[in-house]
Amino acid sequence: MNKTPFPTVTIATVTYNAEKTLPCTLESVAAQTYPHIEHLIIDGCSKDQTMALIHRYVDANTGKTCPHDIRVIREPDKGLYDAMNKALEHATGDYIVFLNAGDRLHGPDTLQQVFGHIGRNTSRPAILYGETDWVDGQGRFIRHRRLQAPKQLTWKKFRHGMLVCHQSFYVRTDLARQELYDLSFRFSADYDWCIRLLKRAERLKQPIYNTRLILTDYLSEGLTTQHHQESLRERFRIMASHFGWTTTLIQHGRFVIRAALKR
Repeated sequence: MNKTPFPTVTIATVTYNAEKTLPCTLESVAAQTYPHIEHLIIDGCSKDQTMALIHRYVDANTGKTCPHDIRVIREPDKGLYDAMNKALEHATGDYIVFLNAGDRLHGPDTLQQVFGHIGRNTSRPAILYGETDWVDGQGRFIRHRRLQAPKQLTWKKFRHGMLVCHQSFYVRTDLARQELYDLSFRFSADYDWCIRLLKRAERLKQPIYNTRLILTDYLSEGLTTQHHQESLRERFRIMASHFGWTTTLIQHGRFVIRAALKR
């Protein structure tokens, strides 16, 4: 149980053969000025140097004055979202956010800005969210994410697409455990997960807080980006299940027109 006056946050990092992209993520977490961090790394039995990198990271961050708590679980899984469900099961922080290999927190004070003002006597939001920048493999800025986070986020606004990047979506762990990732989706289960959590927060009348910060630098070559067409087909199914076929068809017509105008 958390005995500090500030919330602890579990940063969950899921890895599999991630030796090329993992270092920047580990460096990003280690650099955080906010001390109340559990870094939970779920590795699916990588066959490259991923575990060697993780062991060096653990050794380098052990014994410091205010070390982050680092926990590593290495076992086979059924894919990305199965590993994320394991993270939900094992997380001990008050909040959880998923930051996978290649992604990084926007700055060393990102978590301090997000959680530094949320004390024990403050009503803790169900969800905190913010903006995302896209970066390349060397961490160089490409552009701000085109879909911007709305001032007030509700599940209904997700009919316009994934308005908040998964890596910039912090959820209170007690609520997050109530909504596991749907393993029938291979590339877009995060979209469905975010909608279900927003619905749950609304039913429980729990606050959703806009940090108005850039929270994450997102690697543009991520899994969803690599499987763009499959991801879009899954998102169509997810939208239809939450918003109905008519709304989904109308909205996708708008997507097509918007994409054509941008060419």
